[in-house]
Amino acid sequence: MSAKKNGVDQQLIRDLAAILEETGLNEIEVEADDLRIRVARQAPVMHASVPTMALQPAALASSPAMSEAEEAPQQALDIARNAVPSPMVGTAYRAPAPGAQPFIDVGQTVEKGQTLLIIEAMKTMNQIPSPRAGVVKAILVEDAQPVEYGEPLVVIE
Repeated sequence: MSAKKNGVDQQLIRDLAAILEETGLNEIEVEADDLRIRVARQAPVMHASVPTMALQPAALASSPAMSEAEEAPQQALDIARNAVPSPMVGTAYRAPAPGAQPFIDVGQTVEKGQTLLIIEAMKTMNQIPSPRAGVVKAILVEDAQPVEYGEPLVVIE
């Protein structure tokens, strides 16, 4: 029987902390019935106001007519509007297997439902489908990179 204090399962919290340690993730959250538990190594990241610098990939095309001061806010706006967010916490993989061709590349046209990448969560490989047809403008994650829920993964316009 697990130790409970004020209705909170302390063993569950210890288990979640161990998962953080094993996986290298910064936070993990579980919800069951009316109980929600979040264990984090640091202050949680607010995804709604992600700093612009974190969202500017080198592969994002820019217009030569724009000055750098005008370009940064425009890039952040395009990313916020056109990004495919991570539906879960896990490790993102750009290819189906080590050494295989990536699912997508910058400049490639994708169809709605086409696999963009895979996120491994709790030893399960989850295919992340494109929510719409369009052109891949940027890939915001590296292969085998840990990702957080809501983190922008790919920009499709």
